[in-house]
Amino acid sequence: MRSRQSPPTPRFSRLELRIMEVVWDRGPASIRQIQEALAGHSAYTTIQTTVYRLETKHALTRVDKIGNAHIFAPAVARHAAHRRLMDEWLGVFGGRAQPVMAHWIESGQLTLEDLQQAEAELRARTGPKEVQEEKEPV
Repeated sequence: MRSRQSPPTPRFSRLELRIMEVVWDRGPASIRQIQEALAGHSAYTTIQTTVYRLETKHALTRVDKIGNAHIFAPAVARHAAHRRLMDEWLGVFGGRAQPVMAHWIESGQLTLEDLQQAEAELRARTGPKEVQEEKEPV
């Protein structure tokens, strides 16, 4: 018996990710609604082509048709897309989060509160003993 696995989360270009953010935030939308939500930064035909590319990648799916307008909804969860993006980004640094975190701290994008929340999450996942052992010098 074979288990059905969901297809892997596709890679997104910057524009594709911006379009996905629109449909994740708004819910199902037409190409025109997506273009308007992007404040007209791209031509209608550019958005249309990109939406169709996202449909081919199985990231968007047609859920309705109103008049001549197709309505598209996300077929990929935001969390899954963000996870893949972060995994790829960490891959640039050999899978190590420390250089990324150091940069974010230096640039003011990561606060002590952020680190405390991350530590709480790490403790919840691994247990307090393992986190403490990692902090102690060998």
